[in-house]
Amino acid sequence: MDKLIIRGQKRLKGEVTISGAKNAALGVLPAALLLSDVCTIENVPDILDISILKGIMESIGARFENIDKNTIKIDTRKVNSYMATTSDMHRLRGSYYLMGALLGRFKRAVVTFPGGCNLGVRPIDQHIKGFESLGAKVEIEHGYIKLTANKLIGASIYLDVVSVGATINIMLAAVKAEGLTTIENAAKEPHIVDIANFLNAMGADIKGAGTDIIRIRGVKSLNGNVVHSIIPDQIEAGTFMIAAAATKGDVLIKNVIPKHMESLTAKLIEMNVRVEEFDDSIRIYVKDRLSKVNIQTLAYPGFPTDVQPPA
Repeated sequence: MDKLIIRGQKRLKGEVTISGAKNAALGVLPAALLLSDVCTIENVPDILDISILKGIMESIGARFENIDKNTIKIDTRKVNSYMATTSDMHRLRGSYYLMGALLGRFKRAVVTFPGGCNLGVRPIDQHIKGFESLGAKVEIEHGYIKLTANKLIGASIYLDVVSVGATINIMLAAVKAEGLTTIENAAKEPHIVDIANFLNAMGADIKGAGTDIIRIRGVKSLNGNVVHSIIPDQIEAGTFMIAAAATKGDVLIKNVIPKHMESLTAKLIEMNVRVEEFDDSIRIYVKDRLSKVNIQTLAYPGFPTDVQPPA
């Protein structure tokens, strides 16, 4: 597709169903590598990033069965390689979750330095700090990240900056470490909670996800035959909420968790947008003149950075 032609001056009306959260799926699929069994993931977004991640995981032995468009069965019983070094690693920043998952499974990992969207400088120093605290040796050379550990031992880890990626990666690596791991100044995003819920459903012992202190008590193994549904994508939902408000439309947004949208909802109400919340949907409509507001992005539960451009 070379271009999009958008004919404006139309109020958006109707309803839309939100996809599963990309950022949750990018953590849940690698988390399945901590298991040597089969699990089923529902509400998986049908997007390129997920296709790339599945291809990378297949290169090390994982097998995927498509149950339907948004449901996949993952079989990790034949995963026999700790080296995720395909060229597709450069295409997907979320591929760095394979570091924590493979380190947790094999006590070693070799991954190509991750790529993906390049929004400013995104260092992985907090990931490395966490892995080293758990007892891993980390080497970066010739475009590869090499992780090795005789064993992983729980530790108290304070993140110097709030990092979603580091929080998830440390959580993955710590699930099967010996003893208790504590992550302080942890990120609180909903997809961190979703990944923790998936791991707990398989037998992990994670408490505090969604707060700034997460505690992971290591377990020896995880159990398969789990069915987990990915949470709705708050960024996609937020985009449609803003589009409905901007066009003075009337849109019912389905498959959404209103609690996750509170920072955006508060701003829309401040703008004189009408908001009706239901159990798993939100109606956005406009009857009055919109007012100007100031927006300051913050880490969750603040106003999400990814929703700022359309706002």
